[in-house]
Amino acid sequence: MQVTEINAEGLKREFKVIVPAGQLETRMQDKLVEIAGQVSMPGFRPGKVPMAMVRKKYGPSIMGEILEAAVNDGTGKAITEANLRPAMQPKVEITNYAEGADLEFSVAVEVLPEIKIMDLSTIALDRDKAQVPAAEVDETLARIAERNETSEPVERAAQDGDMVVINFVGKQDGVAFPGGTAEGYSLKLGSNSFIPGFEAQLVGKSAGQDVVVEVSFPEGYGNEELAGKPATFDVKINEVRAPQAAAVDDDLAKSVGLENLDALKQAIHDEIGRSLDGISRMRLKRALLDVLAAGHDFPIPPTMFDQEFGHIWKQLEEDREADRLDPSDASKSEDELKAEYTALAQRRVRLGLLLAEIGRVNNITVTQDDLNRGIMAEARNYPGQEHMVLQYYQKNQEALESLRGPLYEEKVVDFILELAKITDKDISVEALRKDPDEVAGADAVAEPAKPKKKAAAKKKVAE
Repeated sequence: MQVTEINAEGLKREFKVIVPAGQLETRMQDKLVEIAGQVSMPGFRPGKVPMAMVRKKYGPSIMGEILEAAVNDGTGKAITEANLRPAMQPKVEITNYAEGADLEFSVAVEVLPEIKIMDLSTIALDRDKAQVPAAEVDETLARIAERNETSEPVERAAQDGDMVVINFVGKQDGVAFPGGTAEGYSLKLGSNSFIPGFEAQLVGKSAGQDVVVEVSFPEGYGNEELAGKPATFDVKINEVRAPQAAAVDDDLAKSVGLENLDALKQAIHDEIGRSLDGISRMRLKRALLDVLAAGHDFPIPPTMFDQEFGHIWKQLEEDREADRLDPSDASKSEDELKAEYTALAQRRVRLGLLLAEIGRVNNITVTQDDLNRGIMAEARNYPGQEHMVLQYYQKNQEALESLRGPLYEEKVVDFILELAKITDKDISVEALRKDPDEVAGADAVAEPAKPKKKAAAKKKVAE
């Protein structure tokens, strides 16, 4: 097998591979001998079929397997002998083949760039930190109490926020329509859970009153027969009940599964703290990525760039077609947008390659324990459905592998941060939360602040 490099331009390499006809024939003969003992044809005992007949019947399919193996072997040899690290799957094109002749094919491959990693210990970063406000803990307690509120009957007209117990019959043109009738229904005024305008017409009414409510169903209402059409509801107010927020005490804590009020306050404090720490982490990561981007400049594989730019541009075109393009983009020309997103795609690919290389040279891997923790973290995002999430990942290998890239990326970032000099800087909660970049720093290919909708085009680094 003859392998010749015919092109070496930038990160592109191309080889010409020639597999001698004699080598292909040897492989053919070996394969025919292997199957001949198992072949059975009419008029011949098993294993006694003439080799010429075996070749005539099975030769074409065998040759297909031989050619595929030869191409794979030749491609592997070209890459191995040249000591290449492919960035993408090599492209193979058969340039010449005929029965009894040499097999000739070309191998085009883009290779990973040589990356000289900066001294990571020279990186110095500020980490913004904010303390959990006591007022925010109290506000959360109040919301929990409100969610656990009770109500008691009152002898007055209904006010916004009251609960009214009603009977009603919905009608169109004086005829009751299916699904528009209920008795003893508890409706909280101001909850906007009914058709727009319905609840407001019950404010100021008292128990025992009959009210005719006039409304129009929204254009997008689920029932097409009612959508966009006027209707009336004959409403009987049975009772007006005033809300009574639950007392903020140990009983409230027990209603949500905690031992006492102090435990509930601590749980709220810890949850807010985790949220603030998450924002702090994203801001720190953004700052780190900016330093890494500024400290490294190397060529990137063209196909990787094309794919990344394609994802970004497709998202932009979908946003434009759906009339949700960000105003800052809408005011730019096509050339300006392409220039901006070209730079963005280059940054993403370069940072992705850099983090992958840092992980490789430092033997960073994603273990099964890491995956298990990642699954549990995902499950916590779906309270009450944790078991379903766990089952999903257990039964879906592709979904499980999709966690590997983000987990690998975070481990590499943690590794770098361990080497860097980090200085904590106290700031207010308001300052921490108003950062426009807070949602964009969660991936290794983060860029200067872009609208949230762009997040769909972002990618994680693959291990």
